[in-house]
Amino acid sequence: MAASVMCVVCYWLTHLNESYKKGGITMKLIRKTMLFSVLAAGMIAAAGPAQARDLIIALRSEPSSMDPQFHSLTPNTQLSETLFDPLVRTDGTAKPVPSLAESWTVDGDVWTFKLRPNVKFSDGTPFTSEDVLFTYDRVPKVPNSPSSYSLYLSTVDKVEAPDAHTVKITTKGPSPVLLANLSMVPIMSKKAASGPAPEGKTTVELNRGDGLVGTGPYKFVSWKRGAEIVFDRNEHYWGDRPDWDKVIYRPISNSAARVAALLAGDVDVIEDPSTDDLPKLKKDKNLHVQETPSFRVIYIALNQGKEPPAGMTAPDGKNPLTDRRVREALSLAIDRQAIVDRIMDGAGMPAANLLAYPAFGASEKYAKVPKADADKAKKLLAEAGYPDGFAMSLGSPDGRYTNDKRIAQVVASMWARIGVKTAVETMAPPVFFKQRNAYAFSSYLAGWAVSSGEMLNPLNSLVVTKDPAQGLGTTNWSKYSNPEMDKLVMQASKTLDDGQRAALLQKAADMAMDDYSILPLQFELSVWAMKKDIRYGGRADQMTLAQYMTLAK
Repeated sequence: MAASVMCVVCYWLTHLNESYKKGGITMKLIRKTMLFSVLAAGMIAAAGPAQARDLIIALRSEPSSMDPQFHSLTPNTQLSETLFDPLVRTDGTAKPVPSLAESWTVDGDVWTFKLRPNVKFSDGTPFTSEDVLFTYDRVPKVPNSPSSYSLYLSTVDKVEAPDAHTVKITTKGPSPVLLANLSMVPIMSKKAASGPAPEGKTTVELNRGDGLVGTGPYKFVSWKRGAEIVFDRNEHYWGDRPDWDKVIYRPISNSAARVAALLAGDVDVIEDPSTDDLPKLKKDKNLHVQETPSFRVIYIALNQGKEPPAGMTAPDGKNPLTDRRVREALSLAIDRQAIVDRIMDGAGMPAANLLAYPAFGASEKYAKVPKADADKAKKLLAEAGYPDGFAMSLGSPDGRYTNDKRIAQVVASMWARIGVKTAVETMAPPVFFKQRNAYAFSSYLAGWAVSSGEMLNPLNSLVVTKDPAQGLGTTNWSKYSNPEMDKLVMQASKTLDDGQRAALLQKAADMAMDDYSILPLQFELSVWAMKKDIRYGGRADQMTLAQYMTLAK
């Protein structure tokens, strides 16, 4: 900018000097002209291209890791999708669209992906098919994953690279949801992420930014746990240039505190404002509120292992949760409509299934939520041998999902009315997930956002028998197992005909719900609040993606 000003001044000085020598100009005029030139140059500079703004986003939950393959969790995934690109990504309505693969074809069980040419990683190195092979090979090698990305590659048999810009994937039979699954696996740099460990760069190394190199619209700068995560624009990005030079994420777990930060102007965008504050935010002329229906189901999982789980005390010394009648009683005790009305202030929908009807694979049988019935619940407990109830624990994150702690407390009070004394254990999300995976609770509250828009995804993750080696039941921490239902899900995963696959999924989902294998509570409504000059269309998967946030026109 300074150079531009000097060029203008030099131009006028040169020409004025020639005029002065010829006697055609006075010193007074020279001084006035020079002053005008400097001011004009400054005005020109000021009218030049505007410098892009930084964007500050308040997150409701801090990621548990920056390793893009460690934990399939929305706070992690949304940041991974900003640093990295998958072969295929999904849009805001879960429809697969090209990303690093610009096109693909399928011939039987073989999928051929043509990679986008001239793509570079944020360190300037070229992206090739070898990076895809490295990425997919790393997935099952990541140790101690709370929710493994192996789920998304469970139907993949073999991955090959015929040349630098072609990838061939052979599946274990037909794989109708392969594209949606691949959208969940961001491609890493083989050069940057390789290392002596079996998985290359370890999760610890990636958490500090070592090897965290992607092709996405932004690049990693720093992560100060509990304070902020900073990304800079990736100048090598192949796609549309995002509106922001820098994105700063600030984890603020308390929803009221997030609202206060937005109203004070300390942040530009917040996730999940308090439902109590929504009416006030919608009336504020300085703000814009975006509400988008989501695919996220909030549920309660019941530990159904043979031995009594942690926090369980029953008069017969057994685990009552293995009895279907007990699970039904616990479900009947829950007033789901009251949770939506009183706790969520209407920002949700009662759930009786893992996807709302008429979503793909959801049957009409569970389209309506049955009314709570405490009397019937007590009778079922008595029939199961627990007329006086029993004691158990209910774990829940505090700040991961909308009103999660409050919902857990309300459910516990509803269970208490039928004689089931429930100790609620809430904690910060990273601590909760670690405890959940160690089977530290009799039951737990959590959520699952469906990536494919069809029932296969939640069934495969949440209720299919756990088999980490096959990428099955990756988030089934309830020890539930139903081989007959498993067979239906596996059959559906290899059925290309939409009508047949939908019928199989409906049958499998009905079987899971009939068995009270898991207790759906509600479907969340995704909400973002932002300054009035910012727009974000929202997404059904609830991800907060800075690259799609724009300055309002």
